Amino acid sequence: MKKYSAELLGTFVLTLFGCGSAAIAGAALGTLGIAFAFGLSIVAMAYAIGNVSGCHINPAVSLGVLLSGKMSGKDFVGYVIAQFIGAILAAVVLAAIINASNLGGIATTGLGANGFGTASAVGLSACGAFAVEVILTAVFILTILGVTSGEKTGTLAGLVIGLTLTFVHIMGIPLTGTSVNPARSFGPALLLGGQALSQVWLFIVAPLVGAAVAALIWKCLNK
Repeated sequence: MKKYSAELLGTFVLTLFGCGSAAIAGAALGTLGIAFAFGLSIVAMAYAIGNVSGCHINPAVSLGVLLSGKMSGKDFVGYVIAQFIGAILAAVVLAAIINASNLGGIATTGLGANGFGTASAVGLSACGAFAVEVILTAVFILTILGVTSGEKTGTLAGLVIGLTLTFVHIMGIPLTGTSVNPARSFGPALLLGGQALSQVWLFIVAPLVGAAVAALIWKCLNK
């Protein structure tokens, strides 16, 4: 339960601070600022809970670790449930903060939700969004599998993973808002409803496909 609690906490922090930065101060921070908010959240949590759960805080990461043979099926299910709960709780807290502020409500701020078509800043199609999310997630997960595979890079893993999440956000934010994390996408979409909720399937499925691709590449490279 300590591992699952750590995953809940870590996903809560990532979603609250990452999506919160986008929803509350996105116009001031811009793409780079939001990207660093997500990346630094990972860095902070990696060193806070990494020794407890490994700091996956993302169902796609957990799937990549499972498929690479480094995690049991039981823990995978527990991690994913905890991650979704953490993201939903974060979205609830973020919505409460926004509704208590003079920001125009959650529909105006968007809660940092992901989207395609009219919900994309550049009008990216569903097919384009799916491809983008698969690629960005695969790069992210492949980096995680690589940097956590040996003791030499273990101490720097949190920093490397955080910076990698930052750079995939730099490209992805204008396109889809960058998911690469089904839980982080589901929490805000659940609270927003409407278009965000109708599109969230893509941001659940595509990152999981990307994780599977990364695990396959990792296995091929390390035979």
